[in-house]
Amino acid sequence: MKIAVVGTGYVGLVTGTCFAETGNDVTCVDIDKKKVEKLSSGQITIYEPGLEKLFLRNVKEERLRFTTSLSEGIRDAEIVFLALPTPPGEDGSADLKYILGVAKDLGELMTDYKVIIDKSTVPVGTAEKVYAAIAKNYVGDFDVVSNPEFLREGVAVEDFMKPDRVVIGAATERARKVMGELYGPFVRSGNPIIFMDVRSAELTKYAANSFLATKISFMNEIAQLCERLGADVDMVRRGIGSDDRIGKRFLFPGIGYGGSCFPKDVQALVKSSKEVAYDFQILNAVMDVNEKQKLHLLPKINKYFKGNLKGKRFALWGLAFKPNTDDIREAPALYIIDELLKAGASVSAYDPEAVNNVRALLGDKISFTENQYDCLEGADALIIATEWNEFRTPNFLKIVTALKNKVIFDGRNLFETDAIKELGFYYESVGRAVADPNESEK
Repeated sequence: MKIAVVGTGYVGLVTGTCFAETGNDVTCVDIDKKKVEKLSSGQITIYEPGLEKLFLRNVKEERLRFTTSLSEGIRDAEIVFLALPTPPGEDGSADLKYILGVAKDLGELMTDYKVIIDKSTVPVGTAEKVYAAIAKNYVGDFDVVSNPEFLREGVAVEDFMKPDRVVIGAATERARKVMGELYGPFVRSGNPIIFMDVRSAELTKYAANSFLATKISFMNEIAQLCERLGADVDMVRRGIGSDDRIGKRFLFPGIGYGGSCFPKDVQALVKSSKEVAYDFQILNAVMDVNEKQKLHLLPKINKYFKGNLKGKRFALWGLAFKPNTDDIREAPALYIIDELLKAGASVSAYDPEAVNNVRALLGDKISFTENQYDCLEGADALIIATEWNEFRTPNFLKIVTALKNKVIFDGRNLFETDAIKELGFYYESVGRAVADPNESEK
């Protein structure tokens, strides 16, 4: 099939590459000339495990092409994906100016039937607005479909190639047939293509992400209770996660969720609820808990250093909002850095992929190192903000040698408290007892 993907951000590039991998002819469109030049020359512009190999193969085989011309991109396309940004406004609502702007342009350029697909996460009713924007300038047949993405950064290629479900909101049988043919190769193992009305499909994505965000914030509140009641959140997590009605995933406590999806989507669903005079109380609480949780380690750090962080130096492991990505949007690490700098401390940071993005944001406000141990030199304590695998079993002798004090504040619960205590570390994590090697001596 001939496919156009408008937008080469995270969702657009993964979508275009994976469709090309199954033999489709894909043209990706973006207004950023430099980005298009890079992509056309075989330089991938995002970090996502497993994507570069597929990207390079399909560029070489000429199944995946890039252009700045919308007219060129959609000319022969039967299917046009809109994978454009929907940034939150100040009131939390999704900004549809990019999607509706392209829809208007499509109406002026289209000459035959096409299926226009909203791949971006958009509020309920967006497909109707897209349809109206196209119809204003085009009088022929076309369909607008909602096909929300459920890609997890870090495993997006696997999620796309082997989806646990495909959700499609379509109003006509013609559109449903096209979409069924398009996704057929991805669900051969029997996972469902779920057809529904367009508005239900639009709401499904917001409902899914908001529910997952709720699970995270719920466990973070349980962690808060554990710290106050002397319970262990890891034990509680295992106890409830074995119940198949609850499930094991998204029950890990930490310093809050971040990224481009959960914060934005929860906000947008709350805003949509307000527009129909409904107060979504649970989600308001979810957002409030998450904002506070990002700074959960700060009171612990302040208490240990007796309220005086001025002149202290902190090593920070992890800048991305989660491992296996370079995405720093709403990353808890950024909130921690900001508070430490305000208190007069300095920060030396390491992340396997996100350093350049943070350097572009913060400049020389903090220092960066090329490996995880160099940033420890002379630091008063280590803070862990992202659970990269390489942080899980580090060389503790190197940590002891480099750190000024054997002190770790862990926002992702990477280490066993008893084991880290035996190594002589003062160790605070989330929802678990403090490991203090001096306790037994008191």
